[in-house]
Amino acid sequence: MRGASAASQPGATATARRPRKAAALRAGAPAWLQATPFSLVFLLFFIIPLSLVVMVSFWNFNEYELLPGFTFANYLKIFEGCPRTDGQMCVTFATYLSTLKFCLLTWAITLVLGFAVAYFLAFHVRSTGAQTLLFLLCTIPFWTSNVIRMISWVPLLGRHGLINDTLVSAGLVSQPLEWLLFSDFSVVLAFVHLYTMFMLVPIFNSMMRIDRSLLEASRDCGASAWQTLWNVIVPLCKSGIVIGSIFVVTIVMGDFVTVGVMGGQQIASVGKVIQVQTSYLQFPLAAANAVILLATVLLIVWSLTRVVDIRREL
Repeated sequence: MRGASAASQPGATATARRPRKAAALRAGAPAWLQATPFSLVFLLFFIIPLSLVVMVSFWNFNEYELLPGFTFANYLKIFEGCPRTDGQMCVTFATYLSTLKFCLLTWAITLVLGFAVAYFLAFHVRSTGAQTLLFLLCTIPFWTSNVIRMISWVPLLGRHGLINDTLVSAGLVSQPLEWLLFSDFSVVLAFVHLYTMFMLVPIFNSMMRIDRSLLEASRDCGASAWQTLWNVIVPLCKSGIVIGSIFVVTIVMGDFVTVGVMGGQQIASVGKVIQVQTSYLQFPLAAANAVILLATVLLIVWSLTRVVDIRREL
């Protein structure tokens, strides 16, 4: 009897181990091993390039070569003459103020347009097929390059463009309007045209997740359409608004192509300054400007995430 029970004990132990092994196989690889490929991609395409930019921003340079070392001269040169003694704004502050102006105007206009279009698609278009069709129509401009979409405004806004010719022919103006093209107006118009979809999509996604019974309850309580919009829909769309705002702000702050094309190479922005510095091979100075711009954008994003906790809202 004792021998039989001793002989059966190893078999029972092996049988008990099998479920544990099967459970381990079903559970998959450890969490750290699953995260390793994504961590390597993040390290290779984000951490290392960003570290190189920060490192180069502390190098010195001349007309012919980069001089590895450590110096704050690039940052001091960026803020050279700030503040000015004559009461005027220095070049760096004026450039950042111009960039922030474009960013704020674009954000406000895209927010209104994106929210209005998303509201119409989510609550006034009943058919899912119609929603999909109209949503695809909104994406048609993305089928062409940004440069083509910007250039398409020139025949409309130019001095002898369609809009000016129509206004002059109708007698509404005596001479063509100069501010329609190569001005702040044309830059903001191009930004709105290019980036409204980045605001529309997150807001539309948030609206589609709203429980429609909440809207019915609001109406049953006697709330008007505007009260329902402000007290029910807008609070439930905060995450989409913040995500869309982050997209628009980060893109506009670093954009230099739109400012150059639609501003006629006459309007300054931080992205344009960095582009000019790189074209003159002033890479350390451009890297220092890029680091300052990155810090400014991160501060704006941090402020937006303090208004709404995106992780909790999602």
